[in-house]
Amino acid sequence: MASTDERVRSASGKRFAIATPHSAATQAGVEAFDAGGNAVDAALAAAVTLAVVYPHMCGVGGDLFALVQAVNGQTIALNASGAAPRDIDVRAIRATHDAMPEYGPLTITVPGAVSGWASLAELGAELPFERAFRPAIAHARDGIPVARSLASSLVWEPERLFADPGMRAVFTRDGSSLAEGDSLVQPALAATLEAIAVEGPSVLYGGDAGARLVSGLRAVGSPMALEDLASHRSELDSPIAARYRDLHVSVVPPNSQGFALLEMLLAAERLEIDPDPLGADAALLAEVFAAASADRDRHNADPRSARVPVGTLLDEGHVAALCDQVRAGPVDVGRLRAGDTIALVAADGDGRAVSLIQSLSSGFGSGILEPSTGIICHNRGQSFSLDPESPNVFAGAKRPAHTLMPVLVHRDERLGAAMGSMGGGGQPQINFQVLVRSFDLG
Repeated sequence: MASTDERVRSASGKRFAIATPHSAATQAGVEAFDAGGNAVDAALAAAVTLAVVYPHMCGVGGDLFALVQAVNGQTIALNASGAAPRDIDVRAIRATHDAMPEYGPLTITVPGAVSGWASLAELGAELPFERAFRPAIAHARDGIPVARSLASSLVWEPERLFADPGMRAVFTRDGSSLAEGDSLVQPALAATLEAIAVEGPSVLYGGDAGARLVSGLRAVGSPMALEDLASHRSELDSPIAARYRDLHVSVVPPNSQGFALLEMLLAAERLEIDPDPLGADAALLAEVFAAASADRDRHNADPRSARVPVGTLLDEGHVAALCDQVRAGPVDVGRLRAGDTIALVAADGDGRAVSLIQSLSSGFGSGILEPSTGIICHNRGQSFSLDPESPNVFAGAKRPAHTLMPVLVHRDERLGAAMGSMGGGGQPQINFQVLVRSFDLG
């Protein structure tokens, strides 16, 4: 059986366009449009479907960020990222770790994606909330062929992944990992999605599904409590933006790393760098990427717990100083973590647009699948620092610095692009290169 993700992953019509990394998600979005929905409905249906068909990259147990443009042109930034458990023992972790662990129960933060889906629906969906879940529930209940990307991820670190009984039960058959084209069936996840569709996000954030998730996580060493889930809220905010040449580029505020893209664009324009990433100024451009990334690593954090000086970082004086630093020589950006993420974009003929990113952080997140709910929990807590001087220092009820960064680009007050990418800490420079190749180089 052929892998479904080899087929069409984008679609457009006279009044809509949508692009996702998997044909089943794209189809779910098209069906939402065909049913009378708009770009918000399509993005929501695609996002929920990806939680089933791309379970290594995103899901109910992950986080979500989005930029949503309404018919009137107003853009809203949606931050649906979760915080660390309130009762996390940071001192105990420091006693046994020099840096945050990459996987396991201590890396699990509150999953925000479901709250993000609900908030997205409230930003202009015209179809019933439960309708967005129908394709995903059917795929989880009846099965869908394993995509090539999923099959590759299953053989990457099998010893780690299949040490978890929940992962083993869903993603192996007769002792071997599922291969491309095998049927992936997720009955527990189907039931959880049905409950969310009917009862709303409260079933996870304090309700029955949340209680079962917490029970399973505590059994494997996570300090997550039901109150951690119940107290979670997604946030709506104004985007932050900068002018690059004749473009207006918008991103989500911190704890998203989106401001690093704006800093890169401002510096590149000030230095009059050849916008071709493979052109004469490629080495100088790499230094711009490194310097802006270093600023991100020094400053990005949860603004509810620390001051993130975005205004200063995008100020003309700071950008000038960064350019001087770039001219002076190499910049050490430190270690970049890999990123396993999905991005999707949707737009309609009435002027709505959505750029949405959701993720488990690493492939299969923490590596823990809670069997009664079918939820794979992300490992976003790996992004915290154990350095007590860092604004991103690990603490209970605090959100970590985040890599997810949707982008909207406008020219002459008209939408020019809705953008997003995978790539972890590399997302700012990936989006930079896509943007300049699209607008500067045509």
